[in-house]
Amino acid sequence: MENDGNNNGPAAVSLNSLNIEPHLAQEEGEPLSLDQDQRVYLVPFRWWKEAQDSSSSVLKMGIPYIASPASSYGGAMKILNNIFYSDIAFNLKEDPSLLRSGENGDVGVSGRDYALVPGEMWLQTLKWHSDSRSSSKNIKYSSAVDEDMSDIYPLQLRLSVQRESNAFSVKISKKDNLVECFRRACKIFNVDTDPLWVWDFSGQTTLLFLYDKNKISKESQKQTDQDLLLELQVYGLSDSVRNRVKKEELAPYTNGTSNLMNGSALNNSSSSTCNSSTIFGSSFEAGSLGLTGLQNLGNTCFMNSALQCLAHTPKLVDYFLGDYRREINLENPLGMNGEIASAFGDLLKKLWTPGATPVTPRTFKSKLAHFAPQFSGFNQHDSQELLAFLLDGLHEDLNRVKSKPYVEAKDSVGRPDEEVADEFWKNHLARNDSIIVDLCQGQYRSTLVCPVCRKVSVTFDPFMYLSLPLPSTTIRTMTLTIVKTDGNTLPSSFTVSVPKNGKLEDLIQSLSAACSLGVDETLLVAEIYNNRIIRFLEEPTDSLSLIRDGDQLIAYRLRKDANEAPLIVFMHQKIEEKFVFGKVSTSWRAFGFPFVVRQAITTGSEIFEVYTKLLAPFLVPDEESIDNYGSTDNNAAEVEVEDNKIPRLTEPPETSSTEEPDSMCGTKFQFYLTDEKGIRRDSEITMEEPVNLKTMTTRLNVLACWSESMAKPKHKHYDVQPLSLLPEVFKSGFFTKRPQESISLFKCLEAFLKEEPLGPEDMWYCPVCKKHCQASKKLDLWRLPEILVIHLKRFSYSRYLKNKLETFVDFPIHDLDISAYIDQKGGQSSNRYILYAISNHYGSMGGGHYTAFVHHGGDRWYDFDDSHVSSISEAKIKTSAAYVLFYRRVEEDILT
Repeated sequence: MENDGNNNGPAAVSLNSLNIEPHLAQEEGEPLSLDQDQRVYLVPFRWWKEAQDSSSSVLKMGIPYIASPASSYGGAMKILNNIFYSDIAFNLKEDPSLLRSGENGDVGVSGRDYALVPGEMWLQTLKWHSDSRSSSKNIKYSSAVDEDMSDIYPLQLRLSVQRESNAFSVKISKKDNLVECFRRACKIFNVDTDPLWVWDFSGQTTLLFLYDKNKISKESQKQTDQDLLLELQVYGLSDSVRNRVKKEELAPYTNGTSNLMNGSALNNSSSSTCNSSTIFGSSFEAGSLGLTGLQNLGNTCFMNSALQCLAHTPKLVDYFLGDYRREINLENPLGMNGEIASAFGDLLKKLWTPGATPVTPRTFKSKLAHFAPQFSGFNQHDSQELLAFLLDGLHEDLNRVKSKPYVEAKDSVGRPDEEVADEFWKNHLARNDSIIVDLCQGQYRSTLVCPVCRKVSVTFDPFMYLSLPLPSTTIRTMTLTIVKTDGNTLPSSFTVSVPKNGKLEDLIQSLSAACSLGVDETLLVAEIYNNRIIRFLEEPTDSLSLIRDGDQLIAYRLRKDANEAPLIVFMHQKIEEKFVFGKVSTSWRAFGFPFVVRQAITTGSEIFEVYTKLLAPFLVPDEESIDNYGSTDNNAAEVEVEDNKIPRLTEPPETSSTEEPDSMCGTKFQFYLTDEKGIRRDSEITMEEPVNLKTMTTRLNVLACWSESMAKPKHKHYDVQPLSLLPEVFKSGFFTKRPQESISLFKCLEAFLKEEPLGPEDMWYCPVCKKHCQASKKLDLWRLPEILVIHLKRFSYSRYLKNKLETFVDFPIHDLDISAYIDQKGGQSSNRYILYAISNHYGSMGGGHYTAFVHHGGDRWYDFDDSHVSSISEAKIKTSAAYVLFYRRVEEDILT
């Protein structure tokens, strides 16, 4: 960047926060490779050293510099208010004696020791202090640094390199800095009082010497006193001058993210007033980290929810705030050239940078769409599916194994499970070794048993998360009509209780007990719609979720010994009169539910006998018993069934016949062969002639046409009203509210570990039988990861329906103990976990919204709703919206 305001020499070279462009050194053949987003921070040495001493590594040695007044500007500090002297000038010279004293740990004890640290190291130190402050909630937090650590501000410096003496000439001018920044620099760099030391732990002062050497060798004919324009990020250095400045004057300097962290210097035209201690109206302590929201780019709440959970995963955050790029695997064909890892790491650093401005994850979204087209666009997606892709992508991008060896699992027959499991795990680690494997991957035992030869196959497979089913404890009530075919009993409605997620066989069993089904009888369930059967429910393993509450079902009681006989379905039509334009018009109309029977028939007379036998319970002998029925129009009438008012079945639109109704009148019925809908009349069935079955050997559809007189109140007629009184499976009323079901997380885990047969689409090839078979499968947990991710399978899919389960899962928060479900003997020291994040889904399948609850600092929980972050009490984090649970392992001594 050119600076025309520099009157001390030629145009200054802009080194953005000490970020020297790589080509400067590479032109001379030097192996220089720097992160383009690298920044250097000037911080109190004691503040930085305190976090480093608490780490497992030895304190890294830096290059020490001691400051002394510059000869040409010796009186500058004493006459700052003089308009002729507005610059601060001093020299920074390497002092090897400080290295010797540093070995004894004597440095950093005064308030005049500062450190130059890179951005990654600064973020790690900042996070350590934030975590320490949170963990000491009941004890007054004491730090080696008492200054306010809440903001960051830039400071422009001009350096001239003195190569002969390994020193820098430093100038800080009002021309390059805001007034307040310059005043604060005066307080920091007053070298006329106490000695001042600066320790470079970033290693970039060496690059400045290298840059100056290269520059001078190429431009020796030019002036050699050029200045290097630098921008430092000054953090945690308060002073009395700042305390006297009004809050509105400080606003441009306290915005820690929008103008500073992107590498741009603040200027006098800055109008930002965002304070780092406020997050969308919710006030938090200054300097709090990780409480940054994510902007919604358009239906990206699913992505934001998953990202916030990962952005607060212990050790994963520390890893990505550190030097993770050295582990990026560019040679992995299963990886994504490190782009997903880089995009995720950059996003994580932005989320953990001090400041309140929500981050826009547009770059990450673009990378995600490039490598996972299913997440492109702006449609709503599943947070768990994104999580699965992201964890796998991060693993492959960061896989430490550059060349995956070929491994072959040995036969496990006759060997102990411990030996086989360790062998499988060793083979897995030989090909997969990353931070994701270290934290998130566990191992379970899979046992398959052939139903024919009883061959047992045991394998030990890795898992990244557990997808647990939600077994329903709520009993679903279902009402069906049972119709007997003995000719003696009217249809009866029965209400039975079945498991909500049960199968058809559960319904048959409950109905059999309710109606006292005989040992020689069986039930055939059919769904009725518009006076016809639209489907038979015959597969015992079909889920009851395929039956809706508004369906109307009939269970026909049939004899078992007639299973080989064809199924005869009788549908009914009757003649009706209507006045159209003042004239009487007659037409045929379907009514009632069909009759079903299994019986071998040959002639029309047998058809008549079977039908009249089925109608016998509806026969009315005299007029008195039917005086209360009135009109046969059932469209608006209501009857009471078990204290519930159920609308009668609405009859279908009129179907006209080309035949004259008068020819059908009489005391007998007219029968026709028809189709499954009862509309087409193929051929009339006469009493004396045999029935023309054609190809209908398994099912015979018969249309029974009623004369007008047979349903009117005369001597010996039929009451057809009960044929139209089919109740719904469940009649929901205005005040009807089913209680919310609640199950334990352990019940979900038990359902996951329960032995069950494989589905028809998941057949297993038996090496003994040499064919695919429907083997039984049993899963057992063997090795648990440090981070346990539990996915609750709320979304169910079938051939007909997509449904979301609103089941309330009662999950532990502070002590999830899975010891009872681990088969490995003498495994890891602790099988106890504590909850730290939840991905929530509110709404239904068609539309919904994702949020995240995150444990952050002490006992505090926060609600991350896209860009909005607010505190939430622990008592409110358990909801029926919980979708993905994140647990971290805790050691036994911590729990006790």
